[in-house]
Amino acid sequence: MTIDGVWANLSAALAVLALLAALVAAVWAVLRLRARPGIATAAQRATYEVLHIAALAAEPLQAGLTAAAAGKAASHLRALTGASGFAIASTDGILALDGEGEHHRAQLAAAAAKVVGSGRSVVLGADELSCDLVDCSVRGGVVVPVERGGGAIQGALVAVSDRPVAPGLVQATVETARWVAAQVALAELDLSRARLARAEIRALRAQISPHFIYNALTAIASFVRTDPERARELILEFAEFTRYSFRAHGEFTTLADELRSIDRYLTIERARFGERLQVRLQIAPEVLPVGVPFLCLQPLVENAVRHGLSRKPGVGTVSIIARDAGAECHITVEDDGVGMDPSVLGGPASAEDETNESGQHVGLSNVDERLRSVFGDEFGLVVETAPGAGTKVSMRIPKFHPVVRARSAA
Repeated sequence: MTIDGVWANLSAALAVLALLAALVAAVWAVLRLRARPGIATAAQRATYEVLHIAALAAEPLQAGLTAAAAGKAASHLRALTGASGFAIASTDGILALDGEGEHHRAQLAAAAAKVVGSGRSVVLGADELSCDLVDCSVRGGVVVPVERGGGAIQGALVAVSDRPVAPGLVQATVETARWVAAQVALAELDLSRARLARAEIRALRAQISPHFIYNALTAIASFVRTDPERARELILEFAEFTRYSFRAHGEFTTLADELRSIDRYLTIERARFGERLQVRLQIAPEVLPVGVPFLCLQPLVENAVRHGLSRKPGVGTVSIIARDAGAECHITVEDDGVGMDPSVLGGPASAEDETNESGQHVGLSNVDERLRSVFGDEFGLVVETAPGAGTKVSMRIPKFHPVVRARSAA
């Protein structure tokens, strides 16, 4: 055999070996895929399907029992119950109807209104759903009330069947109505929290306006004759500060915007105190885009100046530090002022109290409650203080949080 023949046979053998190796690798990959844990049983597949459909229906219901939400959720709820048609009704009538039963809308609406009024489920038969269509497939239905907390009825679910109503459809619709009521209750709770947050922001604005505006205008007036250019700059800073503080939208802002507003506030306060007020900033650039509750730092800085340093003889310093801490941003506001009795933080206070320490913690408690309501109890304020030892207030802010992202986008 020639050398060329040997090389030809060797090449053919190598090709066969390569093919065998590829087949072995393919078989091994298939076996690995089959061995991988997944949805293997019928029960697991059914559980996955139910949870997946429920998740799809829950998303629009987070907006409450509205026509838009009902229109998006009806098809998923129909699949969840196995009904041939499905309608969602409020106290004002049917909001959405998916699948069969459109030509029975008036009858379904009347049944839903009756259920909303009585709070009792009803099963509809052929007599209640009679029509003139020869090929009508509707044979029955079940109407179940959707309850609100306290026993009030806020709507009804209507499951339409293409056969006489079976007990299984009744039970499925009853359980679906309970689930929908829970989703709507969560939506209402979220709405009430948003309203509370807006009310707390209004309370902070009311706290800022009486004392700061007067002091700021007094400081500006003192420069009108002696340094008009300085007075003009301070007026612009004051205008930008109030525009930000009294803006009409948004529960959240970025740390950069909050710090920018605080810088304007401190510029005006330095015009009042002169060299007595020193400011130290240490801000990590990585945390500037972090979302924070609106006006969560302003009350802390204002308390440091107003309660800590204004009563201190000589020079006082306010330090604002924001550090990058992995998944969190750590922020501290510290002053070397007169401090306060820690027991004051746990007692009642009045926002009208301008003469003693009890008015100091109004803004602190407001910010603390807002942080906990958004991020959880572990993200409240930490206050370190004592008479004559200054005050240090610390907070932790998650860099990424679904509530901040959702409400900021809204």
